[in-house]
Amino acid sequence: MDSKLSGAELASQLKGQLNSNMKFNGISGIDDESLHLSEEDIKWWRDAKFGLFVHWGVYSLLGRGEWTYFNDKLNEEYYRNLAKNDFKPNRSAEEIMDGWTTAAVEAGMKYAVMVTRHHDGYALWDSQCSYKDFTSVRCGSGEDYVKAFTDACREKGLYTGLYYSPMDWRFDGYFHPKENPENALLMKKQGYRQIEELCSHYGKIDILWYDGGWLAHQGTDYDSAWLWEPIKLNKMVRSYNPKCMVTPRSGYKGDFECDEGPHEIKGKIVPIPWEKNMSLTEHWAYVEHDRSWTFEYIIRMLVNAVGRDGNLLLNMAPDRNGNIPENSLSILRMIGEWLKMYGESIYGTRAGVFEPVDDVYVSTQKKNSVYIHILDCRQFDQLMLPGIDRKIISAEILNGEKLDFKQKKAGTKIRLSEFAFRNHAVDTIVKLTLKSDNMSRHRHRSQERNKEQQKRGNP
Repeated sequence: MDSKLSGAELASQLKGQLNSNMKFNGISGIDDESLHLSEEDIKWWRDAKFGLFVHWGVYSLLGRGEWTYFNDKLNEEYYRNLAKNDFKPNRSAEEIMDGWTTAAVEAGMKYAVMVTRHHDGYALWDSQCSYKDFTSVRCGSGEDYVKAFTDACREKGLYTGLYYSPMDWRFDGYFHPKENPENALLMKKQGYRQIEELCSHYGKIDILWYDGGWLAHQGTDYDSAWLWEPIKLNKMVRSYNPKCMVTPRSGYKGDFECDEGPHEIKGKIVPIPWEKNMSLTEHWAYVEHDRSWTFEYIIRMLVNAVGRDGNLLLNMAPDRNGNIPENSLSILRMIGEWLKMYGESIYGTRAGVFEPVDDVYVSTQKKNSVYIHILDCRQFDQLMLPGIDRKIISAEILNGEKLDFKQKKAGTKIRLSEFAFRNHAVDTIVKLTLKSDNMSRHRHRSQERNKEQQKRGNP
C-alpha cells in the first residue's frame, strides 16, 4: 500500500524510523541522568505491548489527512472559521471517548494515546494559553476532549497517554527561527505552558508523546534542542508526573524509541525499549474510503514488534463526528478475538531466547515458557532452532496438540504436525515449556536470605 506523502511529511516520518543498523534518531538526543526511569518504572508499558493511537481534529473535517493545513497552504483565517463553525460533532465528548476506549479494550489494547494538539495548533482542551484562543472550547464545540478522554481511559482501566506537538505552523518563527527569534520564543512559551496544563490539570499522565520538535521541517529534533531546552522542559513534566514516560521527539533522549510507519519490521532483537507506530489506514487522520491494512498484516506487525522486545501503537482515524469507521472497528474486533486466544504469548513477555529469523519466526518468553511465533511453517520446518542451555520439557501448539521434538546441544528440531500446516494462517504459535533454572532460584533464595540476615543485624 503506497502512501502519498508530501516531501516534508515524508521527511517527518523518516526521521522517526528504525534503520538497517538498528539505530534510532533519538539515540543522539540530549541526555540527563536525573530524568532516567528505571526498568521497574516502565514495566507496565513493557508488559502492555499493544496500545491505541488516535489522530482527530479540525483536519478531520476536510478528510485529507492531518497535514492538510500545511500541504494545501490553507489560509489561517479560513482554518479558524472552519474550526469555529464546523468542528461541532453530533455526539458529546463523553460519548466519543467512550467509543474510542471501548474499541481499545475490545481490541485487547492496554494503553491509549490521544493527539491533543497537532502541528496546526488546534488544542482539544480548554487551554488558557493557546495563541489566539485556538481551542475546541473557545473556537469550536465548546467541549474539553482531553478531560473526556482521560476520564474514559481511567474508567476502562487503560494507561493514559497524551500526544503534543510543540511546533505550530501558525508561527513564522517555526519556519524562520533565527530570522524571527521573538516569534519562535512566543511559540516556545505557548508550548511550555500548554504542556504544563496537560500535566497538571488531568491527573496522572502515563505517557507524554511528543512529536514535531524539529524546526522548519529540517534536521532532527535534537538539532532544535537549542530552542526547546528539552531537559528543562522535561524536568517540569516530571515535577507533575514523576514516572511519566516521554518520547525522544522533544530533543531529550526519552524513555523509549519510535519506529514510525507501516514498513515491515526486520532484523534482530532491539536492545532498548521501543515502539512501532503505524496507522491501521493509509493516513493517520480521516480520509473517506481510506484503504486499511489487513488483520493478517497487523498481527504480523504485532508479533514482529513484540518478538524484538517492542510494543505496537496502532492508530485509528475517526471521522468528523469522532466515529471510528466500521471497517477499522471490524479489524480491531478480530485482533481482540485473536488476543483472547493467544494473548499469553504477547502480554507480559519479553523477547525470547531465539533471535528472529525474518519472515519465518520470532520468539517471546515469560518465566519458563517460550512462545515461537511461526510466520512461515514450510520454511520453519526446514530449520533447526539454535541451542539453549535449558532443558525443554514439552512442545505444543498453543491451545492445541503436543508436538514431537529433539533437543541437542547444537540445537532443537521441532516436528510440526499436519494440523499446524493445515491450519496455518498468519501465525502458528508453538509453546515450549522449559525446566526451571535451579541455579537462578538458588541465587534468588540466597539473596533473600542475605537480606533477612542484614535486617536482623547478622553478618
